[in-house]
Order: sequence, then C-alpha cells, then structure tokens
Amino acid sequence: MFRMTIAAALLATAAPALAETHVVTPGDGAQERLQEALIIAQPGDEIVLEAGRYAMSDGLSLDVEGVTLRGAGMDGTVLDFTGQQGAGEGLLVTSDNVTLRDFALENPKGDGVKSKGADNIVYHRIRVTWTRGPHPENGAYGIYPVESTGILVDGVKVTGASDAGIYVGQSDRITVRNSIAEANVAGIEIENSRNALVAHNIATRNTGGILVFDLPSLPVMGGGNVIIENNLVVANDTPNFAPPGNIVAGVRRGTGIMVMANEKVLIENNILSGNPTAPVMVIAYVQPYDDARYNPLPREVVVGPNSYDGGGYDPQLDGAEMLLAAFGGELPPVLWDGLGSLAAVEGTAGWSLNLTEAGKGLGAAQPGPLSVKAPAAAFDRSGIGAPAALEARLGG
Repeated sequence: MFRMTIAAALLATAAPALAETHVVTPGDGAQERLQEALIIAQPGDEIVLEAGRYAMSDGLSLDVEGVTLRGAGMDGTVLDFTGQQGAGEGLLVTSDNVTLRDFALENPKGDGVKSKGADNIVYHRIRVTWTRGPHPENGAYGIYPVESTGILVDGVKVTGASDAGIYVGQSDRITVRNSIAEANVAGIEIENSRNALVAHNIATRNTGGILVFDLPSLPVMGGGNVIIENNLVVANDTPNFAPPGNIVAGVRRGTGIMVMANEKVLIENNILSGNPTAPVMVIAYVQPYDDARYNPLPREVVVGPNSYDGGGYDPQLDGAEMLLAAFGGELPPVLWDGLGSLAAVEGTAGWSLNLTEAGKGLGAAQPGPLSVKAPAAAFDRSGIGAPAALEARLGG
C-alpha cells in the first residue's frame, strides 16, 4: 500500500516537477530560437518572451499540449511580422490546453493568432495590430480560434483586421470578455458556434460592432445559445474595407449588433451609441445555398433592456432618405427583417421590414413599427460560456 501511495503522489506531481521554463530574448536569430522553443517544449512548460521587439520573417507554430507562451505585456513584447515572408498566420496553435498571454503581434501577413482544433485554450492580454489602419490587404482575423471546445478570450485588443478582429468559429463553450475591437470590418464575430458569452467588451470604429452569424455548408452547423451583454458598442462607422467576396463585405457600415440566422440569442444591458445604420439588426441569411441542414432564419432572438443613443441617423440602406422621413429623421434602434422569431422587452423601439419570405430583397419590404411579443420566460443561461477551469490560468 505504501509503495502504491508513493507512486500515485509522483504521478500527480510529475508534470509540475518536470516543467521547464524556456527564455527567449529579442535580437539576431530570435525567429529560429523562438520556433525551436515552441518545438522542444514539453507539456507543462512555459516559454517566456522577454521584453523587446522581435523581428519575425515567417509564421510560428505550436503543437505541444499544455504549454504557456508568456510575454512581458501587450506593449512590452512585440512580435513584428512586417517582414514576414508568405501569407500565413503569425502564430498557429494546434494543441490543447495552451495559454497565450501578454504579448503582441504586429502586421502579420495573414491572421494574427489562429488556433484550430485546440481545446481549452486561453488568450489573455494579447494585442494584434495592423499599424497602417483599415486596409483590404490586412490579415483577415486577429484572434482566431476555430473548431474547438473551451475558449476564453480575455483582455485582448485587435485593430485593423480585414474580416473580424476577434473571430470564433465552429466552436463550443466560449467566453469573449474585457476586450477591445477597434477599426476592423467586424469587431467581434461568433460564427456557427454554440454556448458563447460576449460580455464587457468595447467595439468601436468597426464597420459592424458585434456579429452573430450562422452560415451554410460548413463542417459545424447550428449556431445558437449566445449571450451578448454589458458591452460598449459605440461609433461603428468605418466604411467596409473587406476584400470583395468575403461574407462580411456585405455588413453595412454603422451596424452595432447583428444577428443573422442564429437561434436563442440574448442581447441585453449593452450601451449602443452612434451606430448610424442600426444599433441592433436581426435578419435572415439571404444568399443562395444548397445545404439541407441549414436554417436561414433567426429564431428565438431576445432583445432585452439596452441603452440606445444616436443610432440609425445615417443608414446605409436602400431608400434611406424615405425611411428617415417616415420615421422622423432617425430610425428606431432595433431593425428586424420580419423573418424568424424575435421577442423584445416592453418599450423597445424598433422597426420591421415585414418581409414574408427570405431572399425577396428590400423591394418586398413593407417597413413599419416593430410589433413583437415580450419574452415568455427567462433566458436559459445553462452551459453558456467557457469552462470555469480556464479561469485558474489567469493568475500570475
């Protein structure tokens, strides 16, 4: 029994006892030394990037579970990809239980940080910046976890992405919080994902602030169970600079929060100010598709109490002048196309296109004041958000 007890104790403490710290410094050869550290690291190891500017000539990759990559702060440790060869992401992670924290990436040719099939990943105080500002040749995504379960994005900042600053796709159990998305096409986008909490973020100077989409013909379908609450969604008025053909190229300048073809989405306690097309937009997917699994309608979307100020005053919509005249010079804050199902708390000001069929376009619209029922019950929050265990990695 004594021998078994000793063996169990050794097993329980083996990883921490054997974990190593790999320190990487800026300067000549930093690219090779950092990539080497990412390769030789063992589960439980920490790679420390000392303060300074690192000139990167190529993308980086990590495929070891349980590694922490830590810098000296999002303004202290900067991975500069201005001279990057090729068009890949700055950092690609393909392993589970990874923590990325306290460093920045500037000017990656492709995406900033992409994690694919990487469960239980933490992004903490990561900055991704395209320093020339909005430009169609910037990388598509700043923070880009996809096809994963368990994602915590906390305290990041992304500027200049030509698609979405913070994008989570085809994933489950997600929290995006305390982050800033500025001057991207989409500030924060949750796509084909379930059980996502988007809270206490700032989305400003994007084309669209926060988007919740579900699209056809992707491996993971059926986005839903999303809560968008306590965010500051302000002055999202940057003209759309997405490359042609990109799905977000269709986002209207001045959209605050947009829900398209998703189910069970709650929007409440947000501050929405200065979003000139629509502070809140709930619509169906209108492009042609060939996917029997797909439902193009928004369903069971709930608009709770929010604070609205100065939205809908310069809508990027067909017939804008006529609409503004009809509604007294400014459109009500909630725009619904009339398809699917929407509920809103009493007193919510809005308007509807009153469409009766998807794909008919604005020519079939019969605009009028919003008339929907109040929510029938409290929103079911069970299972929404990142697993609580990821919180423990934020200390230190």
